[in-house]
Amino acid sequence: MKKQALFWLINLFLVLLFLIPAEAFTAEEFPQILPLREQARIYNSWLEKRLEIILPEIMRREGIDMWVVICQEYNEDPVYLTLVPFESLSARRLSMLVFYDRGPEKGLEKFNVGRYPIGKFYPALWDPSRQPDQWQALADLIKARNPKKIAVNESGTFAFADGLSHTNHQLLIRYLDPQLSQRLCSGEKIAVGWLERRLPEEIEVYHHLASIAHHLIKEAFSTRAITPGVTTTEDLEWWFWEKIRSLGLQTWFRPSVEIQRAKSSAYQDNVIRAGDLLHCDVGITYLRLNTDHQELAYVLKPGEKEAPAGLQEALARAIRVQDILTAEFVAGRTGNQILTAALKKVREEGLKASIYTHPLGFHGHAAGPTIGLWDKQEGVPGQGDYPLYYDTCYSIELNCRSLVPEWDNQEVVIGVEQDASFTKVGVVYLDGRQTRLHLIR
Repeated sequence: MKKQALFWLINLFLVLLFLIPAEAFTAEEFPQILPLREQARIYNSWLEKRLEIILPEIMRREGIDMWVVICQEYNEDPVYLTLVPFESLSARRLSMLVFYDRGPEKGLEKFNVGRYPIGKFYPALWDPSRQPDQWQALADLIKARNPKKIAVNESGTFAFADGLSHTNHQLLIRYLDPQLSQRLCSGEKIAVGWLERRLPEEIEVYHHLASIAHHLIKEAFSTRAITPGVTTTEDLEWWFWEKIRSLGLQTWFRPSVEIQRAKSSAYQDNVIRAGDLLHCDVGITYLRLNTDHQELAYVLKPGEKEAPAGLQEALARAIRVQDILTAEFVAGRTGNQILTAALKKVREEGLKASIYTHPLGFHGHAAGPTIGLWDKQEGVPGQGDYPLYYDTCYSIELNCRSLVPEWDNQEVVIGVEQDASFTKVGVVYLDGRQTRLHLIR
């Protein structure tokens, strides 16, 4: 009986060995994702340091000594959730945050004109029993500090800096003394500066976020997620979505997967097949920061060990465009200046490319200089005129069109997108970047 049982166990093992894809035995361990409580601890430590270092620096850079952020529950200002602790998921009724710069020696005063303090960050300076009118309480607190400039979030250029509603703007003007209401000004550059600037600690962890995204894409572009001839692009899109949720993360846009294949192929459907070139676009949110990646894979035909040389060269040409673009990243240049200089060199090298790179951070398409849009290769008025600052992050996004000899000189579009930081060291890709096609065997 023991020999028979051993025989069946060995056979069961062999059957399982046959059924489990080979990649399952060689898969790298997925990067760690912290429990929520630990995420809150890390995020709140960043917030404390950002409020202590980054915000005063930006307010002084722009010559503004008071910034007021006013919004309401479920109609939050785009910057509001970046100013409050991890545990805060929305504004409370009518929320009023005030930041007053008392100078380098005394530092930044921060308070909430509300009933309750917001964590350890914002003491509550409104006592309804003494002053029932919340707006009047705000006006009195502002008057007592007598700021020279009062910045509010209104902007015709950046949506991130346009969070003050028309109604609340009118109420603020009504309650302020006339001489104070004349000191109101746009807080556009404070809002954008606050959102785009990254601490060294944030950049360090951003590499980890990119590693999670890279591992996710690597698993998707394998037989752990794809059965050639069966799996569709829509199946893989939903696989991405479900996998991201299963990890306890969010995606800030719907994942997408596309196929390019030789026109001589007998198939023109969305089923993933041998000989296909796959492209994905995926972004995750973790620690309130966002990633944005586009990568490519080739489904090997029987007997193939590598993708056709023409496809490999097409990817190399797209990577060359990335290098040309990032070489133009110089602090103080505007997004439009970087775009123009990069496209000039791209054309001189005979590359057929479009550039549409964007800032990355608390939002996916984040605050900062826009470096081209897919439909605005001549430059982007307003957002493209904003300058490049150090300690910021970007999604290096573009495409390059190339002819593939193995596909009868058919043109393919290689869309690439990798995340990078820009510091005084220069441009550094977060967790590296794709330089070779993923191969699905």
